Amino acid sequence: MKTLRRAILAMGVGTLVAAILRLRGSGGVPPRQGKWRQLTGPDFR
Repeated sequence: MKTLRRAILAMGVGTLVAAILRLRGSGGVPPRQGKWRQLTGPDFR
């Protein structure tokens, strides 16, 4: 029974940490390469 409680507690803590990390996000800088360009003529399909 003690092992089951520890397993449930570990899963709960892991879920809580994962939720916090997901809500915080990485906060990284978006890539600066690959800019958009206007398509004209035969490129526009």
